[in-house]
Amino acid sequence: MIRALAVVLVLTAAPACAGDRTASPSQAARTTSAAPTTDPLTDGPLADGPRRPTGAADAARRLEAALAVLADTSATRDEVAVAGHVEQLAVREVSTHPRWLGRVLERLPRSDRRRTRTNVEARLAFRSMHPTDAADLADELPAWRIVAPAPARVLERSYREAERRFGVDWEYLAAINLVETAFGRILGTSVAGAQGPMQFLPTTWDIYGNGGDIDDPHDAILAAGRLLRANGFARDKAAALFRYNNSAAYVRGVTLHARVMQREPRALLGYHAWQVYYLTQRGSVWLEEGYAEKQPVPVDRYLEEHPEALP
Repeated sequence: MIRALAVVLVLTAAPACAGDRTASPSQAARTTSAAPTTDPLTDGPLADGPRRPTGAADAARRLEAALAVLADTSATRDEVAVAGHVEQLAVREVSTHPRWLGRVLERLPRSDRRRTRTNVEARLAFRSMHPTDAADLADELPAWRIVAPAPARVLERSYREAERRFGVDWEYLAAINLVETAFGRILGTSVAGAQGPMQFLPTTWDIYGNGGDIDDPHDAILAAGRLLRANGFARDKAAALFRYNNSAAYVRGVTLHARVMQREPRALLGYHAWQVYYLTQRGSVWLEEGYAEKQPVPVDRYLEEHPEALP
C-alpha cells in the first residue's frame, strides 16, 4: 500500500519501563545529574559537531554527551539539533561494526544502554531492506528537495490528536513519520509513487485522506491514523504496520522506534533532529536541508562538489 523511503535512521531509534504516556517531550525529561553544566557545543565530545565516531570508545563518549543534552530541558534548539544528529551518526556507525556494540554499551550510563541498543537494532532492521552488496546500491542521488520539518511540538499535537480519534498510539505515528520522510524533510515521490510526509499512494489517499492535502503534515498524520485503525491496529499492531509497508523488517524497525518514545517521550526531540541519509555505492550520503535536484544526480559528481555529505 505504502512503500517506505527508509533512508533515515533508519532511523533512526530504548529503555524498559513505561514512561508517562500523557507527557509531552518538554514535560517528560529524565532527571539526571549528568545534565550539561558547560556549553556542549564548545566543550566536550560534541565540540567538533556531527561526525562519524572513530571507534567504540569514541562512539560511547559521543552518545553519552548527546543523550545528556537531549535529556536536558534547558538545552537550546541548536544544542538539541547537534545532539540528535550526533546520536544518529553514532547509531549508524555502531550498526556497521558489530563488535563495537558491547564495548559501547559497557561504557554508557545504565540509563542510556537500552535506548542505544534498540536504536542499533532498528537501524539493522532497516538496513536489511537494502542490498548487501555495494555494487547493487544506488549510484545516483534522488530527485528530491530536502526542507526543514515542522516543529516537533506541532507534529506531536497531530500525533496525539490521531491517537485520541483513532486509537493509534502516537509513538507509532511519529516512528512512521521519522522513517518515511524524516518528519517531512523529504519532498519527492517514491519509486512506488507514494507521496507526502507519511508516504501515501494517491489511490489510498483517496480512501483515507478525508479530502485533505496529501502533503500537509496534519492531514497526512490523521490519514495514517485512519488507515491503521482500519487495518486493525487495536487488535494486532504488527499486522496493521505490515499492511502499511509489506516488510517484516519495516514492522520491526518502526516498532522499536515507537518503543523508545513510549518509554522516553522526550526521545521525539532527538529523532526530530535526525537527518536524511541516502544509501549509495559510496556509503550513506547526507542530504542536507537545501538539497534540491530535479533529476537524479550521479553520486560521484555530487560528492566531488559536496565532500561534507560524507561526515
